[in-house]
Amino acid sequence: MKISTKGRYGMRLMVELGLAYEGKPVSLRDIAKRQEISEKYLEQIVTRLGKAGLVKSTRGAQGGYRLEREPSQITVGDILRVTEGSLTPVACLDDDECPRRERCATYSVWSRVQEAVTKVVDQITLQELVDDYRRKNEEFSPV
Repeated sequence: MKISTKGRYGMRLMVELGLAYEGKPVSLRDIAKRQEISEKYLEQIVTRLGKAGLVKSTRGAQGGYRLEREPSQITVGDILRVTEGSLTPVACLDDDECPRRERCATYSVWSRVQEAVTKVVDQITLQELVDDYRRKNEEFSPV
């Protein structure tokens, strides 16, 4: 399974918002510059995240984006499902009416892969990513 740029950039966007959770809203322009991502592309991603209730926007001179919930209440799975859609490795897992399901030799493989991925992404919180980012970048932070 490959995660697209929407998923990867969505994660980076959410880490940025997680870093600023206690502060003022963050502009997409600032995030785009720091992350070296197109602001237009981030607009598409943040719109999806907003519709899903993960991000909210504030208009005006001091406006920008912020998380709708605490970073500890948002999982990697929440973000990836919004940006990527289904996390199933094969389409037949999404199809409850697959006529081959009962006799398919590979169905159990794909099912186990999906269970493993789901378990991992639903256990990692955005707060863990924020903490990891801070730990890895503390040498670059101004004193």
